[in-house]
Amino acid sequence: MNKISEAFDKKKAFIPFITAGDPSLEVTEQLLYAMEEAGADLIEIGIPFSDPTAEGVVIQAANERALKAGCTTDRLFDMLEKTVGKIHVPMVFLTYVNPIYTYGKEKFMKRCVQCGISGLIVPDMPYEEKGELKPVCEAYGIQIISLIAPTSQERISRIAKEAEGYIYCVSSLGVTGVRSEIKTDIKAMVDLVRQATDTPCAVGFGISTPKQAEKMAAVSDGAIVGSAIVKIIEKYGADSIPYVAEYVRKMKNAVKNAENRC
Repeated sequence: MNKISEAFDKKKAFIPFITAGDPSLEVTEQLLYAMEEAGADLIEIGIPFSDPTAEGVVIQAANERALKAGCTTDRLFDMLEKTVGKIHVPMVFLTYVNPIYTYGKEKFMKRCVQCGISGLIVPDMPYEEKGELKPVCEAYGIQIISLIAPTSQERISRIAKEAEGYIYCVSSLGVTGVRSEIKTDIKAMVDLVRQATDTPCAVGFGISTPKQAEKMAAVSDGAIVGSAIVKIIEKYGADSIPYVAEYVRKMKNAVKNAENRC
């Protein structure tokens, strides 16, 4: 059984995202421990990249800061190896096709296994092209997390049928970022997914408040939050750890509230 399923085992999951190396890899390591302790069920880690096309200005800026601070894929892997045995929740990379190919597919997956990474989200790899990575991912037990967007329409069922780990349900059109209101009919999207698969479906893009997290988790299997956390890190830098932990605690409680209502 892949470790990702543990995050959703008989509960709704809260999934925080951070950009590795922002403001430093030392802080990233401490943030991982703090977020797990605060209640994170699974953690998404962004690998800094010079052209993160799915990201809004907040996470783009975090990528720039991390790269400027000297974060490389090798250094990230080295840091994560230090967390083995200390981090017990599943971890997933969010990255792009280019960094994987530049690093070498086989070498990349091998190091993922060595440092406890269970899955990959690759926003610029369309569902129809996942065959490029699937064989090597399967060989190393790394799951490819599928994204479903409001524009997916008739593709939703097709993507869902082949999904593994969890499905990343994109709540809004456009790039990542905090939104004051989420207008997409998430329940309708999730219902379509559930007709096709038992794979959990977590909602992300735009969630920033406990109220939004509770609302999204009520109609899905969990809530994913990135930009709101990255903004806290941008504001407090090396001192951000307790602030991020407190935020994660509040958001996890909101997701629990949704669980209790269902």
